[in-house]
Amino acid sequence: MTENETTHKLRLRNLTLDDYDRVREICSRVYRMTKPWTQEEIAFMVRRFGEGQICIEDKGRPVAVALSLIIDYSIFGENHTYEEIIGDGKMRKHDPDGDYLYGIEVFVDPEYQGMRLGRRLYDARKELCEQLNLKGILVGGRIPGYREYAEELRPQEYIQKVQLRELYDPVLSFQLSNDFHIKNMLRNYWPEDEASLGNAVLLEWININHEKRTRIFGGTKTVARVGVVQWQMRRFESFEDFMQQAEFFVDTVSDYGSDIVLFPELFNAPLIHQFDDRSPADAMRALAGHTERMRAEMSEMALAYNINIVTGSVPELQEDGKLYNVCYLLRRDGTWDSQYKLHITPEESYSWGLTGGDKLKVFDTDVGKIGILICYDIEFPELARLQAEQGMRILLVPFWTDTRNAYLRVRRCAQARAIENECYVAISGSVGNIPKVETMGIQYSQAAIFTPSDFSFPHDAIAAEATPGVETTLITDLDLGLVKELRAKGSVRNAESRRTDLYKLEWLGHED
Repeated sequence: MTENETTHKLRLRNLTLDDYDRVREICSRVYRMTKPWTQEEIAFMVRRFGEGQICIEDKGRPVAVALSLIIDYSIFGENHTYEEIIGDGKMRKHDPDGDYLYGIEVFVDPEYQGMRLGRRLYDARKELCEQLNLKGILVGGRIPGYREYAEELRPQEYIQKVQLRELYDPVLSFQLSNDFHIKNMLRNYWPEDEASLGNAVLLEWININHEKRTRIFGGTKTVARVGVVQWQMRRFESFEDFMQQAEFFVDTVSDYGSDIVLFPELFNAPLIHQFDDRSPADAMRALAGHTERMRAEMSEMALAYNINIVTGSVPELQEDGKLYNVCYLLRRDGTWDSQYKLHITPEESYSWGLTGGDKLKVFDTDVGKIGILICYDIEFPELARLQAEQGMRILLVPFWTDTRNAYLRVRRCAQARAIENECYVAISGSVGNIPKVETMGIQYSQAAIFTPSDFSFPHDAIAAEATPGVETTLITDLDLGLVKELRAKGSVRNAESRRTDLYKLEWLGHED
């Protein structure tokens, strides 16, 4: 060994998916009483809250690991179990808008015991807690020394003696020495923990640098005001006339302090009459020539009217010559993103030559995470489930249906998505007709906003709905806190109750 070499070269970093084999190896050596974390569970943690999954490596090889998530303390309180926190290991309880970092696991390779790596991991968690401006850190601390004293001491008595340093516990004593204080005893916290006889201690580290968050400037709102446009199809003589009507609704909805305005699918279709000398497929491609200008001008509206605009959908012709149906999210901070329609109906494919997209997104906004599914896509439950697993709380569905039975397919599926994914679903469609335009004869719509079905929501699980067949708007407040509460304490909890030991859902397409 040269004078510049050392036995160890330790480095603190975030865990990656490539670390799994080593994580499994360490976990198996440390916790012989339970199964190691699976690769799928570690993958969910890394993808959903990568900064909370920390490791210490020695020459590139992880030797100590700390796993954590963020929770809303008001949901769980002082009495909960380990299972309630981690669920099925897919981070469903992780709440980016929560107030506490919750430590769910720390383990160190037995060969590295005595090197104070656990303290380094705890210090890293404290630093993360301060960076995220959370109130503090919570852990359900094991008391593995308790079994030796179980016949003579109750758990509370044992905990008190450890706190007074009359007894030493390898876990609790360590946590108390790291500035954690006891909040409560947790009975049956982890039944598999035989050394603690299932007991644990809820411990808290307080972030003294925490600053109370304001919702006036920045941050995520807890109540979202959503405006839905039921759009009248009519002939516009020019692109400028069309944009004037679109701006009218943006202006109107924003006057009521709305956070989001949703337009229907292909709401710029009335302009297609400009190309009535062409076939339907060629006319739709020509209509796509307006798309970039429309996106740019509506993006300026989002800034000017201080509202997030979901543009319904419009045709987009890409350089590869393929025609897509795309919906833009134009944020009021000037940024924008897009969601392509994934499933193309037989008629859309035959008449217009549309191609389906290959990415499914969940969008961050100042009212939380939202999803967009265009018309036919809402009839495929897998898509909304995948979005819900990424934290979506509001699903926006621009649609275009010609008849009532077609509309009811969209409506019924949207209602089902709201219930099974415990989220709000807003649908926006068109009414009226465009005479003398092939493939665009009639429209049927009853715009609506659906809710989950439980005591905190409307008895019919409908927040608002429009009168069918007339041009109008809906403006409704959606309490996102109720969704959070439902997912944790609802009469039934669809997301939590899924039997992932029997079946699973996996996205095989492209990811950003």
